Order: sequence, then C-alpha cells, then structure tokens
Amino acid sequence: MKKDIHPNYVADAIIKCSCGAEFVTGATQKELTIESCSQCHPIYTGKKKIVDSTGRVDRFKKLVEKAKDKQATRKTIKSKEAKKQEKVKKQEKATA
Repeated sequence: MKKDIHPNYVADAIIKCSCGAEFVTGATQKELTIESCSQCHPIYTGKKKIVDSTGRVDRFKKLVEKAKDKQATRKTIKSKEAKKQEKVKKQEKATA
C-alpha cells in the first residue's frame, strides 16, 4: 500500500443536520452538514414533507391539470364529431 495517499480518519466527527440534530461518528472530515437525517426524513418519521425550493412541484401540478383539461376537451370534440358522423350516416341511409 502506498503511504500518504489515504485521507486521515477522524473517529469523533460531528454530523449536523438541517433539523438541528447532531451525531458523532467516524469520517474523513471533522464536521459534515447534511439536509436530512433519521429524525427528520419522511421515510423514518412517516410525515409527508415536500422540499420545493424552485416551485417544481407546483409547476408539475399545473401541467397535470392542463393535461387533464386537454383530454376532457378532446373527448367532447370527439363525441361531437361522432354524433355528426352518425347523423350523416342516418341521412345517407334514409336517402338510399
């Protein structure tokens, strides 16, 4: 093994979470900052939490609503066209 290529191991490194929790563990850095931990992560807590800093969730919801509206209008247009075609077919049968 080569000497002096591996980082130093710190046995009492402090991990700080954005929720305020702190943990002591071994790492290669003295202090680390993380966004979520087992005390605040939704998988562990069972609480639904949406972290949305750029509005992407709202944007997605708007796109879904817009798509649903388009589908609804397409269905009404198709049903109107189908009714017109039925009327034309009935008139053709009546004249034939």
